[in-house]
Amino acid sequence: MKTRFLRDLKVSAIGYGCMGLSHGYGAVPERSESIRLIQSAFDLGCTFFDTAEAYGAGENERLVGEAVKPFRHKIVLATKLHLNKKDGNTAVLIRRHLEASLKRLGTDYVDARVIIGLS
Repeated sequence: MKTRFLRDLKVSAIGYGCMGLSHGYGAVPERSESIRLIQSAFDLGCTFFDTAEAYGAGENERLVGEAVKPFRHKIVLATKLHLNKKDGNTAVLIRRHLEASLKRLGTDYVDARVIIGLS
């Protein structure tokens, strides 16, 4: 598969947006089928996987983390979060959200994180 750069991150030209595996498009696949789909995408050359804490109330991150565990060090993993500034210090909130995402993903790092809302 062709690759490209997102800033300094080398990724497959086709990434896998994992939202639909636990949220958003009606009925979701069985967990085992979702894991098989993610792993098959990797086998076909996909190295960029995207999730978010909001997809399925964190369940998508758990699913993605489980699926990519065997090849975590070979992919770029992105997640997103939403912040409400009324909840406190922005830096503290980002750290809290990121730590929770890392726990759900079962990893000690993400390659990209995006704040999808700051209200």
